[in-house]
Order: sequence, then structure tokens, then C-alpha cells
Amino acid sequence: QVQLVESGGGLVQSGGSLRLSCAASGRTDSTYVMAWFRQAPGKGREFVAAVRWGGASTAYPDSVKGRFTISRDNAKNTGYLQMNSLKPEDTAVYYCAASQNGFSWSLGDYDNWGQGTQVTVSS
Repeated sequence: QVQLVESGGGLVQSGGSLRLSCAASGRTDSTYVMAWFRQAPGKGREFVAAVRWGGASTAYPDSVKGRFTISRDNAKNTGYLQMNSLKPEDTAVYYCAASQNGFSWSLGDYDNWGQGTQVTVSS
């Protein structure tokens, strides 16, 4: 099992930037995939980004492609989500997740979750 703790959320104006961090503890190795999901009020949890812990492959939905960048620092056992050009519709609780079930953007493939961090974008 992997324990995940997110940080870096907050309030930002439209067009601004935030960087979220996800500190992982426990066993993490190249078989893991780290992802970010988000959940807005009254909506389901949706995929935001994924990266292989042991490689460079990344994936993003069209809604954030070109604005968000996922990365990880293996030495620090920490993942990041750099969010630029934020929009009010990006407002949500952002969750870090980890999986050994292959490179996926499916919610059900992730069995390790953080507690979430709130991101609010004002217009």
C-alpha cells in the first residue's frame, strides 16, 4: 500500500497558476502510475492527468491539455501537478492517486488515494 498526501491547493484568480504536490510514502517503484483526479460540487470524479512513476509517459484529457503538466521526482517520492491558465471551471477538490494496474485514466483502476486538496478559481 502507498500513502498519499496532497498539498498546494488554494484560491487563485482566473488565469493564475498553482502547483499541487503529492507526497508518497510506503513502497513505490517503477510499476506504479500516479494520477490526479478532481471532483467539482455535484459532479463525479474525473481524470486530470497521469504519469508513469518509472517513465515519461503522460496522459491528459482535452479539458486540461496544454495548461496542466504532471511530473514526479523519484528522489523525493513526490508527484506534482502544475496548473496554468486556470479557469473557474477548474474549481474542484483535487485528488492524488496511485495504481499498479497499468497506465490508466479509469477511476476504478486506482486503489490508493489521498485526502484531496481544494482548488478554487475565481472569475
